[in-house]
Amino acid sequence: MSESSTTAAGDCTEPRTPVTEAEVEALVRGICFKTGPPRTLGVEVEWLVRELHRPRLPVAPERLEAAYAALRTVPLRSALTVEPGGQLELSSPPAASLMECVRTVSADLDAVRAALRRDGLGLVGIGHDPWQSPRRFLRQPRYDAMEACLDRTGPAGRAMMCTSASVQVCLDAGYEEPGTLGHVRRWWLAHHLGAVLVAAFANSPLADGRPTGWLSTRQLRWTQIGTGRAGGPRLDADPRAAWTRHVLDAPVMCVRRDNGPWDVPDGLTFRKWARSRAPRPPTREDLDYHLTTLFPPVRPRGHLELRMIDAQPGEDGWIVPLAVTTALFDDPEAAETAYRAVKPLAERALTLPAPHNPLWLAAARHGLADGELREVAVACFTAALEALPRIGATAEVAGAVAAYLDRHVARGRCPADDVLDRLRATEVPVRGTDGHHGPGGQHGKNRKDVRS
Repeated sequence: MSESSTTAAGDCTEPRTPVTEAEVEALVRGICFKTGPPRTLGVEVEWLVRELHRPRLPVAPERLEAAYAALRTVPLRSALTVEPGGQLELSSPPAASLMECVRTVSADLDAVRAALRRDGLGLVGIGHDPWQSPRRFLRQPRYDAMEACLDRTGPAGRAMMCTSASVQVCLDAGYEEPGTLGHVRRWWLAHHLGAVLVAAFANSPLADGRPTGWLSTRQLRWTQIGTGRAGGPRLDADPRAAWTRHVLDAPVMCVRRDNGPWDVPDGLTFRKWARSRAPRPPTREDLDYHLTTLFPPVRPRGHLELRMIDAQPGEDGWIVPLAVTTALFDDPEAAETAYRAVKPLAERALTLPAPHNPLWLAAARHGLADGELREVAVACFTAALEALPRIGATAEVAGAVAAYLDRHVARGRCPADDVLDRLRATEVPVRGTDGHHGPGGQHGKNRKDVRS
């Protein structure tokens, strides 16, 4: 979820100089897209932490606290943070190349795994906890306020806080000028290719031990939280103008206080707050915090933060989405191929912003069983595979992408299909928890149609 890693302001900030609505608009426009040639990238990898030999059981909070205390003594280049439910996140420093990023995070993960192993714990890569209900590990004012705010739209918010994990790819915004690597094109591409990435890397088909009827239950949870908190802006305007308007009209999660619980207003947008200046005038620090409480699938933070990919299985599964996404954005030839490939998908994304439109919903529910998404995914993965040597990827990384293309994408599959296959082999199929059929029902029919 990455809220904890982006909350630089801390649990509370003494009110400083108030900001006006016009000043907020200028600030957001100035910081959301820092343009220039794409030169750096990064990745944030989240993991569930489980008992090594009993992964279905929750880890006692005392054991997590002791393990994380030990981890803080391990020298790492990546930033290590803990999410509200105890999930662990590593956020890489900006890297000058794909392979620099891969090597840095791989070395840090090796060190983290070794330290956790001494405590009998391990990392599990899956987008939504398949067995445990939400249970909050961190008890801090901002998470108390977040929970109270998200509870207004139902239980999905707690699930996102405590039972989800992702791979988030961070890329430079791109050139100011139009073109293949321009920020306007990259913003548009991120919102349409993002649905393809959801489908290709869906890895969260279970909740409470049962199929939900969605291959990415994590993405389903985002849609259930609502458009103001977890949606993106419309793509029919200049990206800066669209995002600035979205920020101002998004609901304020909380008003921080020096002492006691934080206020959780209902229906107060940042625009209304700046105009009314009540319950107190908002400050620049309040704006900075507000930006961290918005969770669109593509978040502009000077760079572009692509937040739609489920955590991946295996120790190195995160490398494939990082490599594919980087190649499709930063190699000009691959970026042009991806842009042309996803253009036909745009009609399915016109009615609502991502992730609430039919394109993103189909990606989360059916994955690459959706024939059009499968066709586009094959084209994009093929273009990425051809581009990887041009951006300095090793043969090992290219081989991992090729293997993923052959095993999953070309066959209309994603990691969630593997999870369901294993479940089907050991249990009687059941109906999904949201009322939709599980692996033996309608989703299975859709998958069969695509592969026939």
